[in-house]
Amino acid sequence: RRGLYSTAMKKRANAFIYAVIVTLGGFIFGLDASVISGTVRFITKEFGLNDMQVGTVVSAPGFGVLFALLVTGWICNRIGRKKTLILIAFLYLVSAVTSALAPNYWGLVAARFLGGLAFCSLSLASMYIGEIAPPDWRGKLVSINQMNIVFGLSSAYFINYFLMKAIAVESGWIAALNLEQNAWRYMLGSEIIPALIWFILLFTIPESPRWLVYRGRLEEAKRMMQRISSAEEIDRQMQEIEESMHPGGEELSVWSQLRELLSPRMRTAAVIGALIAAVQGLSGINAILFYAPTLFEQLGSGTDAAFLNAVWGGIVSVIFTFLAVLLIDRLGRRPMVIGGLIWLAVSLGICSAGFKQARYSLPAEALQTLPEKVNAEALRPLAGVEFKSDFAYKKALTEAIGEADAREYESILIQKAVKMNAGSVPFGILSFIAGFQFSIGPVMWVLFSEIFPTSLRGVAIPAFAFIVSIMSWLIQKFFPWQLANMGAASIFLFYAAVAVVGLVSLWPVLPETKNMSIEEIQLALEKRAN
Repeated sequence: RRGLYSTAMKKRANAFIYAVIVTLGGFIFGLDASVISGTVRFITKEFGLNDMQVGTVVSAPGFGVLFALLVTGWICNRIGRKKTLILIAFLYLVSAVTSALAPNYWGLVAARFLGGLAFCSLSLASMYIGEIAPPDWRGKLVSINQMNIVFGLSSAYFINYFLMKAIAVESGWIAALNLEQNAWRYMLGSEIIPALIWFILLFTIPESPRWLVYRGRLEEAKRMMQRISSAEEIDRQMQEIEESMHPGGEELSVWSQLRELLSPRMRTAAVIGALIAAVQGLSGINAILFYAPTLFEQLGSGTDAAFLNAVWGGIVSVIFTFLAVLLIDRLGRRPMVIGGLIWLAVSLGICSAGFKQARYSLPAEALQTLPEKVNAEALRPLAGVEFKSDFAYKKALTEAIGEADAREYESILIQKAVKMNAGSVPFGILSFIAGFQFSIGPVMWVLFSEIFPTSLRGVAIPAFAFIVSIMSWLIQKFFPWQLANMGAASIFLFYAAVAVVGLVSLWPVLPETKNMSIEEIQLALEKRAN
């Protein structure tokens, strides 16, 4: 009996190891998504960018993944999950190298666009893990993807903070590396080593048994399942997998799979997938991930404190994602999503109210303490004038000293003028991060791995990931312009409204799926659709 227990644990350990390797792509995604946040002020100055150009650089990966997701389903069904993941890792590696060496604005956009083609690793990792994981471990293993994402984003914030502090130190090695002029290149280049490691490790994982069955390679599928399942489970799982295939066992084209996905029997799964994808993409998390220091600078805390606050955001992400991984198979998917959306709405409402109450007035004496390069005389007419919103104040600064100087010295000029509740907005932002990483952040990918049949998931998961990605791209692309023209209060109010709409929409349709096999989930959803 002890030997059987030891063998069973070894097989589960294999599934865990494969999941960890595959989800290293999530670490690289998190690193890529967040490390750019520290480069914004540097690339803006070096390449003379306006708000829309900054948005284009930051959102270029989000634009690239839209194209990748259009073909991801076809590629992973054609060549397999493993080979597709290896191709994705190679794209990450090339993107990291070319981003760090980018000679100009368009070169940087192109390099980051290439990296965006690899962002589909998130949907593919969920697909792969959902196909190898034991039912009672599926939630935990798929959630490792989110865990690695937050490890990546936290690492990015620490890297950025370390480099910013290093710039302020007069040292020979700083000068030798030309760190002050090339800090943003070192930030982006930090992705190279983990991308190379992931690329190598992916050669050690097996192919998905469900894909092997899908391609008619039954003996290979059984051999692979021997690594992760007991002998008595293999025959049962093989039967369930074959039954979940499209009737007749024929391979459906991409368009046929899309039509099947929109058929009446798949209606409930499609509605759930579309709703949670739209809510996650529009929730505002990407504004924080991709612009964390810029966002925290709006609080008037200064550049150093803004980078430090971003680090705290990363730490909160790690803690609450870890809790989600521990509890998702105990609490269940539905309570975490519904409770999380309430949590997000309240947190975002606090942020909106905090910015709404803020006032901006530049004291006359503050003009004497500004950096010498700032045209203090041009700012003198603004001294003592109170502005009721951040965007009105920044518009006045732009008119007074020009767009380039207003953007370069925005942090210190906000710091001198802002009067707001110092604790409410940071608390709201950190609470929002915690709520997201505990709920729809990891749970969405778990649901994607569960609610679609094997015959459709090669197209279904990338299709709904496409919805997430296009919403996320819109947030990333237009956030700098929104901040300059709408103000933070209106932006956070919109995000809060998205959470409320998501709560109302998902409440009546979202089922509980914990501890159910994929085939049992499919039957339950089909009954709901009927």
